[in-house]
Amino acid sequence: MSSAHLLIIGDRAALRWVATQQRMAFPSGRAKAARTLEEGDEIFLYTTRGCFRNPTRDLGRVIARASVTTPVRALDEPLVFGDRSFTEGCRLEVSGLAPFRDGLVLRDLVPRLSVFPDPATWSVRMRRASLELPPGDADLVRTELDPLLRPYNEVADAYHWEPAPP
Repeated sequence: MSSAHLLIIGDRAALRWVATQQRMAFPSGRAKAARTLEEGDEIFLYTTRGCFRNPTRDLGRVIARASVTTPVRALDEPLVFGDRSFTEGCRLEVSGLAPFRDGLVLRDLVPRLSVFPDPATWSVRMRRASLELPPGDADLVRTELDPLLRPYNEVADAYHWEPAPP
């Protein structure tokens, strides 16, 4: 039986790669958790407030819906984003993507999501590469997110910007 996960992206270069390549990569320290993802699992891509290096302006948003299309496995060569190395990865099929810097503001749903038993400290649970969602939470995120999504081919080019220097 498939499950649903938030995949958490906290770096704009990583977001560019994930959105344009339809792949996900995980740091070596998160390999065990990453390998819980299975083919067919539903994925919601979440960008953190700091993803674009301006957490006072930006909000954490769920920006895409996808499914896992290959098992998580060791990458032939690690990917490096900033000072982090990513050694595991899988392919995704993005079925819907929000326009660039748009999407579902997750904090607005936190009081209604059981995965966050204490809404006051919800952001602590987001300090990881992925977070499995209970079925009811996945239904709520899907219902709120779907009206904001566009077909992948309509908006994917906006995620292919030239990365800014660090």
